Parts: sequence; C-alpha cells; structure tokens
Amino acid sequence: MNGFDSYVAIGDSFTEGLNDPLPDGTYRGWADRLAEILGAGRSEFQYANLALRGKMLAEIVQEQLPLALELKPDLVTVCAGGNDIIVPGADVDDIAARFEETIATLRGAGIEVLIFTGPDTKRMSVMSILRGKVGIYNAHLWAIAERHKAKVVDLWAMDVLHDNRAWSDDRLHFTSEGHRRIALRTAEVLGVPTAEDWREPWPETAEHANWLTLRRSDLEWTRTHLLPWIRRHLRGESMGDGLVPKRPRLEPLVRNQVSGARLTEAAES
Repeated sequence: MNGFDSYVAIGDSFTEGLNDPLPDGTYRGWADRLAEILGAGRSEFQYANLALRGKMLAEIVQEQLPLALELKPDLVTVCAGGNDIIVPGADVDDIAARFEETIATLRGAGIEVLIFTGPDTKRMSVMSILRGKVGIYNAHLWAIAERHKAKVVDLWAMDVLHDNRAWSDDRLHFTSEGHRRIALRTAEVLGVPTAEDWREPWPETAEHANWLTLRRSDLEWTRTHLLPWIRRHLRGESMGDGLVPKRPRLEPLVRNQVSGARLTEAAES
C-alpha cells in the first residue's frame, strides 16, 4: 500500500502527456504512467487528469483547481507556470507568487501536493536562452515547497533528461522514454517502490550525437514550432482551445486490451 487511493493531475501539456502517443492518437504521459504505478492491483484506486496543452497558470487556477478541490483526492500533482515564464517580459517573481497561492489552497484543504521544477535547458539549442528564467522560477518553487510542505520532483537535477533522446523535436515536450523516467522518479519521491530505475543509462548508439546534429535546424524549428506559438499567443489563442481533459472525473483505471498500457474511461454501468 502506498497511502494514495485517489490522484488528480493538473497542469499543461507536460501533464497531459505530450508527446507520449498511444495507438489511437491520444497521449499517455508521465501522469498516466504514475497512476498505473500507484494503482497497480488496486481496484479501489481512482485517477483524474485535468491537464490541457497550452494552458497558462491563470487558466489552470480558474479551470482546474476548483475541480481538483471538489474531487478531494489524496494526492494532487501540479506543474504550471512554464508557459507563462517563456513569454517575453514575463515577471517570474509574480508568476511564482500566483503559483504559491495555488499550492497553499490545496495544502489548506488537506491534500498531499507534489510539484515539479523546470528542466535544465543548457544543452538545448535556442531554448538555452530560457535557462536563467527557469533557474529563478525553480528557486521559488523549492521555497514554496518548503513553506507548504509539498513534495518536489527536481527535473533540473535529472541527468538522464540531458540526453536529446528524452526530448521531442519541438524541444518543449518529452518523448515516451522521457515520460517513463519522469514517472519512475515521481514514484520514488512519493516513496512508492518500482521495478525499474529512472537512472538507468541510455543505450550506447553510433547515432547518438549532439543537439545540432540530431535535431531539426534552428531555422526549421523556429518556423515549425516557435513562430506558431508566438502567433497563437499574440492572438490570445492556445493549443488547448476547444479541447477537454482526457480524464475529467475520478475513476478506476481500466487497462485497454487493444492499446496495451493505456488508461481508458471506466466501464459504463
């Protein structure tokens, strides 16, 4: 027994599971993988994932936090603010203050909370320019966690995420293997034993090289990923517009026989 009978995940695309695809075109992600670990062999365990891609902190607080409080789970994971701090001119201190209000609200409701620092972007071409802002935000997150007795998964310190194979071509989202390792690390922080080790070295391969040789050129990446994001932001649009959370209610985990390890809706009565 791990002490968690119910779990709600809130946040943005990281928690929704981009880019960890399932055969049907939906996404699995570290949160689904963590739920599978927490709920293994336990029919009473329930899980909800309210996260949606592109969501800013204010949207997460307005749309997802009230639902998480209403569901009253044993555990809530929160990863938010990442989309906010990459906006040019964003005040990281102000974003952190608003994030702290969210954590204080959840802890005040007696809910166990786990948060995530941002990953180190030092080795990522172009994205390395955000390293300073991410570092400042992370310092705030550690202080917030200490003040409110929340648990922290330190993505910055996960050396395995410094390998380009942990990242998708968009340089913003993790691959399936990246998500798998993050789920294992999260379980470890929660004190839940696993059969696998997130620290396991990446396989040696002759094709393994640096970001510049394995990833799209900076120009192509800018055209394909960065500029569309900027245009959406300027228009007040989001990748998540028109979408709904994949698991909006606390429900038992059901293993789909077609897609293997995917999480599906509970069987209808």
